[in-house]
Amino acid sequence: MLFVSLYLICAPLLGQVAPESLTLPLDQRPAWVSRDGIVMAGSWEPLIFRVRRDGSPGYKPTPEQRRAYEREHSAEMVRQLKSLGVNFVMMHCYKAFGLDAERESMADAVKFAKRCHEAGLRVGVYNFSGTLGWELFYKEFPQAKDWVVLDANGQPVTYGGATYRYYVNRNHPDVQAFLHRLVEFAVNEIRADLLHFDNYHVGPGSEPSSAERFRAYLGRTFTPEQRERMGITDLAAITPPLKAPQDDPIRRAWIDFSCRSLADSYYDLSCYARSLRKDILVECNPGGVHASLRVPVDHARLLAGGEAFWDESGRIGYDKDRLTSRIRTYKVARRMDNIAFTYTTTPLEMAEAMAFNLDCLGCVCWFEYGRVTLKPGEKGPSSKDVTPFIRFFHNRRELLRDASVLADVAVLRSFASTAFAKPELAALPNAVEQALIVNRVPFQIIYDRHLNDLKRYRALVLPGCVAMSDPHIALVKDYVGSGGRVLIVGPAATHDEWMFPRDRPGLDGIAASPGVIRIDGVPSGVEDVRKLLDDDPSLHVDAPAGLCTELTRQAERQLVHLVNYRPDGPVKDVRVRLRLPEGKQVRSVALAGPSHDADATLPFEQKGRHVTFTVPSVEVYEIAVASLE
Repeated sequence: MLFVSLYLICAPLLGQVAPESLTLPLDQRPAWVSRDGIVMAGSWEPLIFRVRRDGSPGYKPTPEQRRAYEREHSAEMVRQLKSLGVNFVMMHCYKAFGLDAERESMADAVKFAKRCHEAGLRVGVYNFSGTLGWELFYKEFPQAKDWVVLDANGQPVTYGGATYRYYVNRNHPDVQAFLHRLVEFAVNEIRADLLHFDNYHVGPGSEPSSAERFRAYLGRTFTPEQRERMGITDLAAITPPLKAPQDDPIRRAWIDFSCRSLADSYYDLSCYARSLRKDILVECNPGGVHASLRVPVDHARLLAGGEAFWDESGRIGYDKDRLTSRIRTYKVARRMDNIAFTYTTTPLEMAEAMAFNLDCLGCVCWFEYGRVTLKPGEKGPSSKDVTPFIRFFHNRRELLRDASVLADVAVLRSFASTAFAKPELAALPNAVEQALIVNRVPFQIIYDRHLNDLKRYRALVLPGCVAMSDPHIALVKDYVGSGGRVLIVGPAATHDEWMFPRDRPGLDGIAASPGVIRIDGVPSGVEDVRKLLDDDPSLHVDAPAGLCTELTRQAERQLVHLVNYRPDGPVKDVRVRLRLPEGKQVRSVALAGPSHDADATLPFEQKGRHVTFTVPSVEVYEIAVASLE
């Protein structure tokens, strides 16, 4: 009854995020997550949607489509997926068109999930698209015309060019009640292991229910004096400021309200699902971590409502001295105890996922209409080049499970600063992160909620953190007072959390501290970070640009993950230096990777707290395992 009680606590929340994280602690998740990890195959579009998506003016499938759809749900399809190494299927449950319209598809989902479970596959279900297909939905729910998100001109917000789909206001009480019905079906009838909620990137609009909630938010969040300072004299007269400039204080409040609203709706679904089954996994698709905050997606608040999220970004690689990766997404996922779902259909994408992600290799194939392809909309079979990587993920789980990231440096993505500050300041965290990635400095991305846990890091970087609250300033000062070191890039704490200027910058009091360095106009600050670490990071790797690293630890060993993004062949003679825990000795160093069946033993040299060794070659992915005693 604990989780039922939790739902009763969470359910009344309207316009405010639950105070605690709903993310299941790692040790309270189903045992299979860590033990087996996730190798996903996807086909989550119901037949009724595919017909409309693929150009038909109606929703009736052809006989050929139906036969292919039935092959997709066959025992033979399940066997084929298992032979590829898949252990998790993301399948359809409900899309957008109404319970009557999708009734047959939902019944098919029950039968296919049973078939998957009997074959030993775990099942995630696509439980809502964030839209309604109004051509059919309005026939079943005429009142749903009041559910849609309206733009500044009072028009429904459509799913791009698919004008037959309108985005819904997830916080509308009737929408929440409808979604609870979907959750109950997925949990109790399909017996899903994970619930997927798509398109978590559209927030409230100009519709009456959002306007009413926004006025209530303003009254609850700001004192009369603050509202007067914002130019609010009559709450009842306030309308959603969709066209207001971003420096308008009411617009800033709307940005925060929008991010809170999106997180609220996710929390509501998570709470309800947990009231039905306490260990159900919950996941949404807000997209990956970008260079700047994209309202209304605040990953810090949103991801605390579940255990996983999607990043559907494009290809990764190293070209013309430029690194493109999903490392930020994976780092945020690890810090939030979330799993990142990505498409991984190349050896490099799988290597990156094993090095940086938590317990998930990614979505390795798509099987719509029974044809196994690389990704939705692509043609051709799954690449044979990835087979060794899938096998390695399964066979060497002991190198990946129960491992934590070992990071020297925390880089703060301040919500107020990234949401309200000028673009050049809001972009500074991304520039610092990229420099640390390229230069292989062990770091994590943190959010405001993590400032009370700074003791785990040797240094903190505040890039462009111009807007900070008094409590957050106090936590940084306490960190410096206890011996922590700080690099301030650009102005810091010159404004409060609502971007009102302070009489005096809030961090001026620590500017003269020996552990604080301030720089202006330099976006990377890598050399200054190294100064804060006394030029003694936990990991130093001597290699060409394009080779990236992650450092993890398990009981009595440290693991150096080496990922080669370069397209010009293997990187040779990679020199590695590890900083060891006080009092530890290295017993052995082994090299494991998908390109060789047996681990290689590497010679090493230890002096004091440091061990050095050389990795002869990194074609795509290697793990150097230092066993300690």
